[in-house]
Amino acid sequence: MSDDKNPLSPDPTDSSAVPAPEHTALHPTAAAGTQTAGATMADDFYSDDIPQAQIREIIETLQNDLDDARASLEAREAQLEAANEKVLRGYAEIENMRKRVEREKEETAKYAITKLARDIVEVADNFERAIASVPADAKSGNPALTSLLEGVTLTEREFLKTLERHGITRVAPAGEPFNPHQHQAVMEQADPSVATGTVLQVFQVGYLIEDRVLRPAMVVVSTGGPKIAKPAGGNGGLRPGEDRPGEDTDDEQA
Repeated sequence: MSDDKNPLSPDPTDSSAVPAPEHTALHPTAAAGTQTAGATMADDFYSDDIPQAQIREIIETLQNDLDDARASLEAREAQLEAANEKVLRGYAEIENMRKRVEREKEETAKYAITKLARDIVEVADNFERAIASVPADAKSGNPALTSLLEGVTLTEREFLKTLERHGITRVAPAGEPFNPHQHQAVMEQADPSVATGTVLQVFQVGYLIEDRVLRPAMVVVSTGGPKIAKPAGGNGGLRPGEDRPGEDTDDEQA
């Protein structure tokens, strides 16, 4: 059994048998030649395959794209700034509207009773006329009349206090300088003992509602006296170009 041969094993004495493949190393010269050929191909690719003109064209294209992107960004920033200004302007308009509404609301609350007040002050005029109509000597011998007069006087006083609580104040400027914003001169009277433009007599008292004239006081104004010294930096309550009643201008004096 030991002398039997494996039919698949090659016969070492048979010269016609195919020799087994052997691993042979690449010759150093051949390996160096292969590396040199690869480097040469890379150099040829970078130097010859892309011309310089094409490279410049690519660079110009990229530069143009960059300029376009920068211009688009600037346009977006301008739009954003314009939108921000519109928003701020809108906020300012809303704030102004809110203040205007509040001011109108306050004015409405202050002057809502103007029409009623203009009619009701005539009641105070009637109180004043009733008191002034009683002669001074008639009270001494008539206790009933005296008591009635005192009651009317107290009623007038309380009535005026009620008006003041609602912002309506009395203007009785006797002896004060004439104020064209609150007084109405119905006549002039020569009186050298007082300064020109002084209120000598009040025909009808005036009334204010808050800071507005409800009814001007009708007064008599003096003339012929010394001029009232105007306060420094002011015009004595007169409008520009307006003179006090009875006060002559420099041109008229000349």
